[in-house]
Amino acid sequence: MKTRIIGFDLARAYAIFGMFIVNFNTVFGSHTDHTGLSGFLNLFNGNSSTLFVMLAGMGVSLMTNRNDYTPEEIKNIKSIITKRSWFLFVLGVVFYLWWPADILHFYGGYMHIAVLFIFIPKKYLLYAAATAILVFHMLLTIIPYETGWNFETLMYNDFWTFTGFLRNTFYNGWNSIFPWIAFFFLGMYLGRLDWKDSKTPKLVLITGISVCLITCLIQSFATSITQDKDLIFYLTADYIPPFLPFMLGTASFGLILISISIFIGNSVGETKIAKILASTGQMTLTHYVAHLVLGLIFLSIITGKTLSFDLLKEIPSNPMIILTFAITFFLLSCTFSYFWAKKYKNGPLETLMRKVSDGHKNGR
Repeated sequence: MKTRIIGFDLARAYAIFGMFIVNFNTVFGSHTDHTGLSGFLNLFNGNSSTLFVMLAGMGVSLMTNRNDYTPEEIKNIKSIITKRSWFLFVLGVVFYLWWPADILHFYGGYMHIAVLFIFIPKKYLLYAAATAILVFHMLLTIIPYETGWNFETLMYNDFWTFTGFLRNTFYNGWNSIFPWIAFFFLGMYLGRLDWKDSKTPKLVLITGISVCLITCLIQSFATSITQDKDLIFYLTADYIPPFLPFMLGTASFGLILISISIFIGNSVGETKIAKILASTGQMTLTHYVAHLVLGLIFLSIITGKTLSFDLLKEIPSNPMIILTFAITFFLLSCTFSYFWAKKYKNGPLETLMRKVSDGHKNGR
């Protein structure tokens, strides 16, 4: 029987909290104010999504971390992951009608491609991650990144056309397969490591800190390094476009957070608060959808602003209101998770996904 590593669920809980801040701030906050509390909220951009994708990749690897699968078991595992990928893809495309910055359909794409890689030696996962980043940079030389975008409103103009959908999905959407699947492959690599060995989180932490420091130093001194405006933009771009420095910076942040979460989980894994946070981390799909429906509606009522996905339409709300609401919504999510987990093994949407993919029942 597999022993669940609580640290991974703590990392997921942090990621969903960060996602609350990012998305509530995306709709109601400021994207250009990088001072004070607004600047603090904007620090979460990219990092939470990256951590989510890495943890999703780890989850796939943790499903397949034995060495003695029979051919029939391998076939069944691939079938389950494929069905889950299609579930997330369809759910995400439908959800896009409500939330144009959806990440679920991209998740589905990552998982579908990952089926081809789940049983290969782990070193090739790093090669695949590097290749995904390389492919993205090659596409930059062929298709202007701004194609399809209206950056004044952060809306994608031709998403519902065949060409626009493919371009958005594979190249220049919010979390397009190239290069974002690199984070998924990195997560799959991490999932193959022996996390019960105390050296593993230490090594991952040191690697994360080293890469993060180097990247931050380069970005901080970009204007001193060069006067080339295009190169400065390349070195300092944040989320859109996801250039290599952004990828390295956010990936290293993910490595740091995952390692720290493992240390915390090993230290306080049996405490009640850790279990509550872990149960929240196990229901990220449910909480992701809930905060983008219930959360945005309630925050719209509180701020008195129109719930419009023309994301730059109105004057930004007070960042303290956004942060306070994000914390409150997270605490309510933790409360829901605690009571739900007393009766059910998986969250509501997680249960539906598993019934679609493998027919598992949710009862204890």
